[in-house]
Amino acid sequence: MQLANNAPPLRDYICAAITGRSDIASQSLRDQWRQLILGPLSNLGDTSCPLSYILVIDALDECEDENHIQTILQLLAEARGLKTCRLRIFLTSRPEIPIRYSFYQIPDAEHQNLVLHNISPATVDHDVAIFLEYKLGLIGKERALGSRWPGEEVIERLVQSASGLFIWAATAYRFIREGGPFAAKRLDMILKESNYVTAPEKDLDTIYITVLRHSIHTNYTDKEREELCSALRRILGSVVVLSSQLSANALTKLLNITKQEVDQALDDLHAILDIPEDQTRPLRLHHPSFRDFLHSKERCTNSNFWVDEKQAHRILAESCIRLMSKTLKRDICGLRAPGVLATEVKSSQLEQYLPSEVQYACLYWVQHLQKSGIKLQDGDQVHQFLQIHLLHWLEALSWMRNISEGILAIITLQSIVRVSPVLVHFKVPTKQPSRTAIALAYINSAMTSNASPHIAA
Repeated sequence: MQLANNAPPLRDYICAAITGRSDIASQSLRDQWRQLILGPLSNLGDTSCPLSYILVIDALDECEDENHIQTILQLLAEARGLKTCRLRIFLTSRPEIPIRYSFYQIPDAEHQNLVLHNISPATVDHDVAIFLEYKLGLIGKERALGSRWPGEEVIERLVQSASGLFIWAATAYRFIREGGPFAAKRLDMILKESNYVTAPEKDLDTIYITVLRHSIHTNYTDKEREELCSALRRILGSVVVLSSQLSANALTKLLNITKQEVDQALDDLHAILDIPEDQTRPLRLHHPSFRDFLHSKERCTNSNFWVDEKQAHRILAESCIRLMSKTLKRDICGLRAPGVLATEVKSSQLEQYLPSEVQYACLYWVQHLQKSGIKLQDGDQVHQFLQIHLLHWLEALSWMRNISEGILAIITLQSIVRVSPVLVHFKVPTKQPSRTAIALAYINSAMTSNASPHIAA
């Protein structure tokens, strides 16, 4: 969208690509890149665009699929072949193995690395100070705290506490800003918590604890605080282990809790979560370090907030299965025509029958099950779901054009069954094979023969 808006000649080429491939949104990354970006840029004449464009990709390491990371970097390298337009790419990421490996494949002369921790601490501190002085100065003006608030000495103490971590400064600023008329008190709270110099990670943990603790008001009774902490662990624990981002509305339906519970739990957490006013937009972590913090007992020293990662995955797995069991059925889109192609069903129609939380459950319930460490056994929630809804689930995936994900999920389920000391095969206490066993065998047979099975749910 930005590319089309900033270069009118590109808009025509991009629109033509979309018109020619109405299913472009479901195509591979490679096809999307070449048809929507590289192709239009290649078609520009010598004088029809500026000398260069800058493509910014922030936090590539947060892409969960390692194969996608490598594919993205390989595709970006193709921009070297552009003749009439220079495309510069600014990419930020932590140095994870897939990213380092992919850069090894690109000649050193064609990319330049900048490692933040190799930058002079004085330079980083100077930048952090400028950020804090400007942002807190705005708060001072808004709250009539004086043109010089909070003062050089306070800024220096905050910079010292940040210890070179910009995320600390950004989180501290958001926490103070969200305090509104109590902004000055929140600043004093941070200064009291950070009255000595420790390792950068420790300081970041301190401010995370401060934000979380402040969300539990002191005027609550012990029972109320316990209930709120429990809800906070459940909701935050789910948010930080989601395989794909969900909106607050979708999360409410997935976890089967009230909107009031979600709003109450997240109301004072804007400093660490991006919580859109439009609750149909996805919730986001401001920084992945918060996920690491919540899952570590050594870092999250307050037991009221520590989240057991396996338990969080178990809650999501059970929630996904519950939601699918309640929602999925034969001919879920109500078409009454087995021969209809998935491409003929509009996205708006699909969203009506398979809303985002149901699509999430269909795609990721097995992943959460695997990561939870649950041991499968006869008659459990998983067994009952597969006996009744296996074909309904596969039908839903086919409408979502993700039937391949279902095949991979079945393989994963079989691996869980094999390692379980209780359940060796899906079976029921009769001499006849169960519906689940028949369906699994059928899918396995189709995969072995490289055929695409016809699924009649």
